[in-house]
Amino acid sequence: MGFLTFPLFLFFTVICAERNGPIQTFVIPHSHMDVGWVYTIQESMHAYAANVYSSVTEALTQNKQRKFIAVEQEFFRLWWDSVATDKHKKQVRQLLKESRLEFIIGGQVMHDEAVTDLDDEILQLTEGHGFLYETFGVRPRFSWHVDPFGASATTPVLFALAGFHAHLISRIDYDLKDVMQKSKKLQFVWRGSPSLKEQQEIFTHTMDQFSYCTPSHLPFSNSSGFYWNGVALFPDPPKNGIYPNMSLPVTKETLHSYAKTMVQNIQQRAAWFRTNHVLWPWGCDKQFYNSSVQFANMDPLVEYINQNSKEFGVTVQYATLSEYFQAVHQSNLTWEVRGSEDFLPYSTEPFQAWTGFYASRNVLKGIARRASSQLHAAETLFTRYRVSYPDGPVPKEEALQKLKALRWAVSEVQHHDGITGTESPKVSDMYIEHLTQAMMGVEELLAALFLLPQTLGTASNPEDSHSRGSHQDLEQHIIVYNPLAWNTTAIINVTVTLPMATVFDDQGQAIPAQTQSSADSNTTYDLFIVVNLGGLQHRKYLIKFSEKPGKEGSSTHHAWVVSFKRLNVSQELKTGRRLLPVLNECYKIMLDQDTNLLHSITDRHEKRTVRMSQDFWEYQVNGNVSAGPISDNYIFSANGSAVRAYKAVKMEIVPGKIVTEIRQYFYRWECEQLLSVRLWFPRTLLPEEADEDYTYSNNRTLFTDDNGYQMMKRPSRTFVNDTVARNYYPMVRMAYIEDDSSRLVLLSERAHGASSQSEGELEVMLHRRLWNNQEWTLGYNLTLNDSSVVRPVLWMTLGSLAATSLYQREALELQHRPVVMPIDRPQKAWRKEPRTGSPIRPVVLPDNLHLLTLSVPGWFYNSNHTLHLRNMETGTPGSTQPDYDRVLLRIMHLYEKGEDPVLSQPSTINMKEVLRGMGEVRVLEERSLTGTWDISDLQRWKWKASEDPGRGESVGVKGSSVGVRGEFNVTISPKEIRTFFVYFKLK
Repeated sequence: MGFLTFPLFLFFTVICAERNGPIQTFVIPHSHMDVGWVYTIQESMHAYAANVYSSVTEALTQNKQRKFIAVEQEFFRLWWDSVATDKHKKQVRQLLKESRLEFIIGGQVMHDEAVTDLDDEILQLTEGHGFLYETFGVRPRFSWHVDPFGASATTPVLFALAGFHAHLISRIDYDLKDVMQKSKKLQFVWRGSPSLKEQQEIFTHTMDQFSYCTPSHLPFSNSSGFYWNGVALFPDPPKNGIYPNMSLPVTKETLHSYAKTMVQNIQQRAAWFRTNHVLWPWGCDKQFYNSSVQFANMDPLVEYINQNSKEFGVTVQYATLSEYFQAVHQSNLTWEVRGSEDFLPYSTEPFQAWTGFYASRNVLKGIARRASSQLHAAETLFTRYRVSYPDGPVPKEEALQKLKALRWAVSEVQHHDGITGTESPKVSDMYIEHLTQAMMGVEELLAALFLLPQTLGTASNPEDSHSRGSHQDLEQHIIVYNPLAWNTTAIINVTVTLPMATVFDDQGQAIPAQTQSSADSNTTYDLFIVVNLGGLQHRKYLIKFSEKPGKEGSSTHHAWVVSFKRLNVSQELKTGRRLLPVLNECYKIMLDQDTNLLHSITDRHEKRTVRMSQDFWEYQVNGNVSAGPISDNYIFSANGSAVRAYKAVKMEIVPGKIVTEIRQYFYRWECEQLLSVRLWFPRTLLPEEADEDYTYSNNRTLFTDDNGYQMMKRPSRTFVNDTVARNYYPMVRMAYIEDDSSRLVLLSERAHGASSQSEGELEVMLHRRLWNNQEWTLGYNLTLNDSSVVRPVLWMTLGSLAATSLYQREALELQHRPVVMPIDRPQKAWRKEPRTGSPIRPVVLPDNLHLLTLSVPGWFYNSNHTLHLRNMETGTPGSTQPDYDRVLLRIMHLYEKGEDPVLSQPSTINMKEVLRGMGEVRVLEERSLTGTWDISDLQRWKWKASEDPGRGESVGVKGSSVGVRGEFNVTISPKEIRTFFVYFKLK
């Protein structure tokens, strides 16, 4: 995304530190290629992206001095599979051998860091790394995160776990970057996890104010500089090769002026760093689609500067990123340590806080996370199936293709102009189309995995059946799957067309259920069912319908709707005079009949009450550039404090034995319903401890998660401008406020913006609809005129600090709710009952461990690196076939050190015992995060840090001797993510 803001310098004074010899400049050719944003992937491939890789490959082959870094993998993979000739492929392999073409990051995309979930960040990185390793045998060691809108503290931890030597970022607060430049602190050792600390630290380089683009201003020309191939043209490349805004060519007349301009910029940058090595990125958005023109102009410029290096005090060389970082590493300096603080939120100017995108395109954010959850469920289920039925009726090739399609779509949308909601409408539509199409394929796979290995008695054979009972008696079968490796009791909701039903489990036992009229339709009903499932276990349930209510004492309860009149709400309205209690065994919710809003929550066991209020507000923003700062897809700039968004509230209550539902309808005008809220109040809640009657004192301090991995403390900050917007933070899975003894937690199944603007307040931004007349925004159709209806789900937990300590697990239970698969429609009962039997054996981890990944990746490479490279060289038969027996498994410790007296302890498990419910583990190999390194072979550079300057130059990654080399016991410490290849003895 090329929306960059550079400070304007009318003049500058070059201040150079004392240096030994000339400034060594590393010119790094690159092209920033957004996987989306303004143009669809297909449009970009046609207009410029395919030409980038074709022309770069050809240009580098023509001159041994030239180099290039390739970053995002999606465009490269599309080029490799559909455009590259055999000659191109041979040239690429040779350039990689010569280290003149270098893959950086290596993920499918350059993922966003604010609103992406940990699962999906790892997925997209693994997708790209798997392709690169099995195709070329290469493993990226450096990052180039130049365009995400702020930097998360989770990202450096993941890159360290993947084996990276160094990390590179760019977009941080403008005022902070200015301070870091002046104090030469743009480079540091980042310890992103407070629990892992130096174990997974990584050296981090922050780009200076010019960011990843070459400064384009030429004092001697009205044309931009250093972009000799011009600007990419859409929809079609020009047939004559003449592009808009092509830079003035380098000739005898312009050579010295170009060199002087470039050297001045190099010297300016050098003053901001501690070593005499300068990273000079040559490129920007959509560059190098005509690489021969680019290099033909830069070649003589590089040669001229080097010929006059004594005069200029500068040497210049084409370089890869690894060469730059290697030079800095060899300087042997001691670097300051940065702790687990992130760089969020991000601002470019006093009234440009990039906090709006936390809530932009809420529908896309929701679909992306649902697709991720469905993928997790399908991956775990297919893995169980492969171990249990290696020659079963579900074709493994077809299953893997469906999973790969969804992996690709989920990875793709993690792009920093994808899930952020900052793309054009047609690109948003493209992401949604790719996601929904792949989800349909995986839905078919789930059905096959549930049904084909086993039958439901004769229920699947209509020829062998006749009706029994009354003509009206119908029945339906469903399968419910728990995709988490914990035992769970959950309430599922099945939409049905008949009002009365009894539900039986696979042992023939009637189980608790509840029916009620649906809030979404006049012709359907909600059927709530209490299910008990083991980890990674699915069970069959039988629903028997009836037109008559069940007998007294029946396991199914029918709940009726109680309606309350619509009430106008105003600031002057007296409240709290008529309170209506809604109770379960644990809590009492008081609703205010003067407003139809929440009033308080009482813990019935402890007799303690917390006064609560709920409200729905909106921020008014400016859309006229001539009237002041504006808001857009990225930026949130409020005109003032939020104002109430509704004028009246109507309420319905559905009191039930399983769930009591409170339905609230908010009206902006007489007939315009702004939004509806459905509060589900389960009867089966475990007792928790609420606090005594008081008002929260959180000092306007908020806690939000970094990508679902760790919680970040967000104290309220005051700024001269834009204080409201700059106190908004991304909420990916959870946010909470707390005081000395209690905590209010909100959990979400998609990303939002969150803030605590007032004492005791937790504010969540759910939706945005904007328009502005900024020329740039209108030109790219980025006005965010989003009129879609959004349906986010939030879970709330209120209680003592101890009682709410499971919020990490509860966030995962919201994200990965049980999968409900109806396997037939209501129909007449069959003569034979469904076959009964014991449910499949569960896979259960301790409460503080989470099964992050369980999949069959289908890579064909040999896990022994030497053998893999030999197979690539010799083309050994079988080395290009997917390995369906290799299982990729990741386990994560959910807690920080010291967070909980019990749950924060290291957890030791025997992998054979834990996985016995799936099968017999034969071999266990520990790997790097993306699987490409054997953990015992992985060595990362060690950078001298100010807190411990005496350590060596490289460090191994902590691992345990497991599998064929030792025992199967694994100890997982707080916040560790451990990755394994698992091989089962096939049945």
